Parts: sequence; structure tokens; C-alpha cells
Amino acid sequence: MSLFEPVRHGRLDLPNRLVMAPMTRSRAGLDGVPTPSMATYYAQRASAGLILTEGTQPSPQGQGHPMTPGIHTDEQVAGWRAVTDAVHAAGGRIFLQIQHAGRVGHPSVHGLTPVAPSAVRADGQIFTPEGPKDLVEPRALTTAEVPDVVREFVRAAERGIEAGFDGVELHGAMGFLLHQFLAANSNRRTDAYGGPVENRIRFAVEVVEAVAAAIGADRVGLRISPGRELNDIAEGDSIALYTALLDALAPLGLAHLHLAASDDEELNDKIRANWPGTLVVNPLNSFPQPPADAGLENAERWLERGADLIAFGRGFLANPDLVARFRTGAPLNEINPEGLYGGGDEGYTDYPALAAPPLDPPAGPAGDPVA
Repeated sequence: MSLFEPVRHGRLDLPNRLVMAPMTRSRAGLDGVPTPSMATYYAQRASAGLILTEGTQPSPQGQGHPMTPGIHTDEQVAGWRAVTDAVHAAGGRIFLQIQHAGRVGHPSVHGLTPVAPSAVRADGQIFTPEGPKDLVEPRALTTAEVPDVVREFVRAAERGIEAGFDGVELHGAMGFLLHQFLAANSNRRTDAYGGPVENRIRFAVEVVEAVAAAIGADRVGLRISPGRELNDIAEGDSIALYTALLDALAPLGLAHLHLAASDDEELNDKIRANWPGTLVVNPLNSFPQPPADAGLENAERWLERGADLIAFGRGFLANPDLVARFRTGAPLNEINPEGLYGGGDEGYTDYPALAAPPLDPPAGPAGDPVA
């Protein structure tokens, strides 16, 4: 199996197995509308087998950091349509990642109290328009409100298809809302959504099932980060948790499961063994490391372990033509750390691509080059 061979993914035929991982870049307008620079940025990276966008909030209350895009207004849909048009014109394929931040938000960003499965504050800070601030205690969703949030995800997915996306990925990782319901330390509910594993997976399963029913399971992916404690998450028994989650989701026929690889290799192997469909793996923290092609080497090892697609974040961030660079062994651009979050086009759309190779001269009637 090669990174550079074509592969079927849901309704799509991908030209290679490299995926551009979702990365928050904070370049949207204050109203959450994607900008023309975002269209340029994603179109530059259209040689990826599949692009997964940055996390996009399904509602104002779902926003975490400032200047992140939404998908809950007509203006946001129109802004994303410019992005998908640009990517498709460049020959690419693109999924919208839908992310509800849950308790990883702040009233100074959206003027609302964050919501979560339980009123448990996450330890840590978040960047706001007024600088870094401690995370606040969220408001626990009532049982009656949970279906409303499920509908937010469904409507966001429908709007994503309206905006021209080839599908959506639901963000169930990194300590955001879906993950907060899964984890024992952030979910202390006593209703049908809390307590034992079969209850803690309920919200995630309901969201995935509802979105799949609305737009087609073969246009839906789910991202997970088992065993990772980002945003003050502690899952409890991760193997039991994800075994139950994958058993519930496997019959749906989703486009993919996106694994942000765990440091626990036994857990990674359990995920692969328990998932019958397409597995996207983001090795995390493997790129860039010396030597410069460590990310490529790690990707090839994951293909040998059973991954179907490999997601690169920082590699695509600094190398719009990462596929060509990996294919040819060309050197990689260094990341401009000052351009990671927010700002203008510097450190965003100004990373150089390789010079195009010269075209072969046209042949004359006898097959000889034309002078």
C-alpha cells in the first residue's frame, strides 16, 4: 500500500491517501464568515487526497476561540461556498469539520455562558478578544435541551452540503462537546446521558446517527482522540468506552473514523481492530521532527498497521504542495510560528510551492521535438 495510490472514500475517489488535517487558523471575520484568504488557503492545498477544514461552530454558543468560522447563518454558508468552489476548481475534495466547543469557550467570545454535559469547569485558559482568560464554569444542558443540540449538528451538516462540501466530519475529540459527554470527569450526569459507558456514548451516537440520516452516512466522518487529556479531559476506561462507541457506530457505514493517535499503542490497535470501515490516522506530534521526513516515515508505518488514510496538520500548513514534496523527496518549508493563529496572509497563504517542472517540448510530425 502506498500513500500515493488512489483510494475510494465514501462517495469519493481520492487520488492519494494523504489528508489535510483540521487546523484552527482564526482567519474568519468577527461574524464567523469565511474570508477570501481562506478560499485561497484551502485551494492551494487541493492536491491532498481529502481536505478536512478547521473546526466550524454549528451555533453561536458552540464557538470556542475568536475568529473561527461558523456554519449557522446564510452569510457563513455563502462564505464557505466560495471556499468549496475554489477547492473544487483546483481539483480537490473537502469535508467540513463541525465542532461544538462546549465548555471550552468563554462569554467574552460570544456573549453566552458555555454549555456542557455537567457544570464542571475545565482547568486551563482560552484566548479571547481581551487576551488569555481562565475557562469559566459551564451551564449543564438539561435533558430536554440535548435534542436541540443534536439538531444544531444536523442543521450545520445540511448547511455544509448546501455550501458545496463533499461531506462533514464531526469533532468528537480534543475535549470538545462530544468528547465531554464521553469522558467521566466532565460528564457527571445522572440521566440517560451520564454514568455507565453505554449512557456516556449516547449523545455522540445520537449526533452521528442524526447527521448520517440527514445527509447520508457515506458523507459523514467522526474524529476521536482516545486517551488524550487535552482541555482537561479524563475519559476513565478508554478501551471500554471506545469499544462501546465503535460497536454502536460500525453498522452505519460512515465515510471514515478519524483517529488522533493515542500514546497507548494497545488502545490504537483496539480502535483499528474494532472499526470495520475506513480509518484515517493523524499520528500527532510526529511532524516535523528531525529528520525532516519523519512524518512520512511515520505515515508509512501506520499504513502497515492498517490505516487507510494519513492526516497531516503542520505538514500541510507550511507546504501547500506537501503531496508533491513527499512524492519527490523535496525539502519542506519551515513553519512561521507568528502566523499560526489570526492575522493576515503572512504565515497563511504565502508559503512557497515548488517551481513547476518544465513542460516537455511539443513533438513534430515524426515525433522529433519542434525546434
